[in-house]
Amino acid sequence: MNTPNATWNENALACRGIKQKREEIALLLRCVPATAVSLFVVSVVCMNWLANKTIVQTSWIALDGGILISWLSFLCMDIITKHFGARASNMIALFATAVNLLVSLVFYIASVIPSSADDYTALNEILGGTWFILLGSTVAFLVSAAVNNGLNGSIGRIFRQNPDSKVAYAARSYISTFVGQFVDNFIFAVIVFVIFAPIFWDGFHWTLLQCSTCALTGAVAELIMEVIFSPLGYKTVMRWKKQQVGKDYLAYIQGEE
Repeated sequence: MNTPNATWNENALACRGIKQKREEIALLLRCVPATAVSLFVVSVVCMNWLANKTIVQTSWIALDGGILISWLSFLCMDIITKHFGARASNMIALFATAVNLLVSLVFYIASVIPSSADDYTALNEILGGTWFILLGSTVAFLVSAAVNNGLNGSIGRIFRQNPDSKVAYAARSYISTFVGQFVDNFIFAVIVFVIFAPIFWDGFHWTLLQCSTCALTGAVAELIMEVIFSPLGYKTVMRWKKQQVGKDYLAYIQGEE
């Protein structure tokens, strides 16, 4: 049985932990270059809205518009994970998700505000979005981000002797991107097109085969984009290391270990 003093100590430790986490996030956001954070956040927001449109659908494959930009999100996560670590990349992913939810809320409010200036029905439908698409994209992205960042960091530890080689960067980026993208695509497709679409879209749905092939095809397509742009990602992390970008956060992390 907990005594009052024990309960007070537990609450104090919890508050201290929350405070330390807030301080860590604030420090991280000051240290990660604004360009990387901006591109990451914009790609997450765009990916969410583009997911509203199915651009390819056959009996065995289906793709939504999010595939056009999701590769950029994973490229940014791979760069951040390589330089700052998987935990830092997860926190940036949470930040991007929070911004995406805020943008979605603002768009929804704009969509329900009446206007007599013109007929904005079509625009309101776009701005209002679809709640279960937002739910599916949010859940899928958070899970896939954790998978991608964790796998990227784990593979990086294999290359202890030469962690900054091109081979090491390629291995951790390619494998984590492919797996992470598959997880992202599959979870999103199942939530949106298997669970909710048949209920709210007059029976429209994808089969599990379409979800699987969508996830696989999307992962392959986005892996190709990762391969194309990985030289840019590698040059970026090498430049960050040479310029000692984020040294305050890196020192903070090393102090915890």
